[in-house]
Amino acid sequence: MSDRQSVLGRVVQLAKADIDALLDQAEDPQKMLDQLTREFTDTIAAAERAIATTGGELLLMERDRTEDLAAAKEWGEEAVTASRKADGLRAGGSAEEADRFDRLAKVALGREVQAEREAWQAEPAIAAQTAVVDRLRTGVDGMRTRLEALEVRQHEWVTGATWARARHRIPDGLESAHPLDPASEIPRFQDKLRREEARARGGHELAASALDGRFERLDSPGDTAEVEARLAALKATT
Repeated sequence: MSDRQSVLGRVVQLAKADIDALLDQAEDPQKMLDQLTREFTDTIAAAERAIATTGGELLLMERDRTEDLAAAKEWGEEAVTASRKADGLRAGGSAEEADRFDRLAKVALGREVQAEREAWQAEPAIAAQTAVVDRLRTGVDGMRTRLEALEVRQHEWVTGATWARARHRIPDGLESAHPLDPASEIPRFQDKLRREEARARGGHELAASALDGRFERLDSPGDTAEVEARLAALKATT
């Protein structure tokens, strides 16, 4: 069981605990009260650490997705530039050069498709991670409320208040909480800690020499049908 799952389990368990019944059944109610207070305090601290860790992972995932979307946009713009260059060359009678720039447009479109897919694939993991953070925060808020009530009882007990006067229901702030399994809810989020840092963010004007160099460094595009469809759409609008 992962640390995060263990923390969530303890949050849910304590949130659903019948404090009055536990105290009524305890041989030493004061000792039980002290134990519950420690458990609530320790679990809140552990949940806050889990929130910090999970929140950091979420920020990284969101940043990666933003970078993927930005890269997709840039590759799309480069595809447009290469396609227009090809059209101009073809109109001037340079069919061979025009074909070369159309191939470059296809490569750029293939990279655009890949970046869009990576951004799309990250969305379920981001949503699941966000849900974990939200439920942890909700759990901590509810546990703080119950801890305050426990501390009031502790104070009344220590100062000599009668058990009858001290008895009152502790607010149940998390009755609708449900255990989570982060291992299944957050698939692949650790597999994407860092991807390639070097993405062409340079100028959008592609001189023939610059396009030549980029074409030599790029692999052939995948998703042939999608790339062909996108290139045809570019041709129809340029």
